[in-house]
Amino acid sequence: MSAPIGNRFWEARSSHGRKPIFSSPEELWTAACEYFDWVEANPLHEAKAFGSKDGVQTVNLPKMRAMSVGGLCIFLDIVPSTWVEYRKREGFSDVCTRVDEVIRAQKFQGAAAELLNPAIIARDLGLADKQELTGAEGAPLVPIINLSGRS
Repeated sequence: MSAPIGNRFWEARSSHGRKPIFSSPEELWTAACEYFDWVEANPLHEAKAFGSKDGVQTVNLPKMRAMSVGGLCIFLDIVPSTWVEYRKREGFSDVCTRVDEVIRAQKFQGAAAELLNPAIIARDLGLADKQELTGAEGAPLVPIINLSGRS
């Protein structure tokens, strides 16, 4: 049965829209720390095959799991746009920045120790090794052609 025509039941609500999942920056930081702990406690596993006198043996080796804002959002049960909104909220900006820096540091350190793929992490962190070559005053480089036949 539908609501009666002209009803205004929605006005009886104490608030409109969904309440934020985290009502304080401290709650958000605590939840982010739970994600950090979960990442540490749940490494990825790589199956490695080794030859031995008994034949081929397979061993599962733990591998570092990279933290990410996307992974954090899944863990917190929020969408990435909600994370962006938390960054804009008064009092939450500092916590969001700290969380972003923890994630960045974990990726950078993991890549530097080659526990994570350095090329993938460098791209993810925007650490491109770019060299731009130009001629005088930013003009394109012009190849020099040696017409004398000498090297």
